[in-house]
Parts: sequence; structure tokens; C-alpha cells
Amino acid sequence: MPTIAYTKITRKGQITLPAAIRKELGLRQGDRVEVTVTRSGKAGAVVRRAESVVERTAGSLHRSGVGPFSDEQMKQSLVAAAARRDLRTRETDPR
Repeated sequence: MPTIAYTKITRKGQITLPAAIRKELGLRQGDRVEVTVTRSGKAGAVVRRAESVVERTAGSLHRSGVGPFSDEQMKQSLVAAAARRDLRTRETDPR
């Protein structure tokens, strides 16, 4: 069953989220929240903790069975990419 709470809007258009809602959402002072007005034919709004770009995209590049690269693997990959770029440059440079 959803948690329902009531609050007032101040002159400045601000609201205070009741403690029960803040606790359920794990909100703390300074957290950003997203408020979405539902269009499903029912009056109401959805409030949720706003995620950072990092939180929204975490794991989006994960490949199953592939762990993170070590520093040595990263270095080898960068050296190989630079060598390929250098080779392409030499092939297209008429000097």
C-alpha cells in the first residue's frame, strides 16, 4: 500500500515533504528530488530521489563475463590504439 501524506504549499510555491516520505525515500537535506505529474487521469504527483548522471548510467557499458581492465591492460590498449592511429596517419600523409 502506498504511503500517502499531505503538505501545504507556501507563498513561494515551496512544499515540505513529510518525514515519513523523506524516510521512505531515504532523502536527506540537500538531496535533489524529481517531481512528476501523472497524466493517467488521476490527480497526483510522483516524487522520487533524483539520480545523478553517474547513477543513471552506471553499468550501462558492462559486458557479461568481462571484468574491469587493469592499469597494464589499459596502457597496452592505449599504446595499441596510438600505433594504429600513427599507421593510418602515415598511410594518408603524402610526404
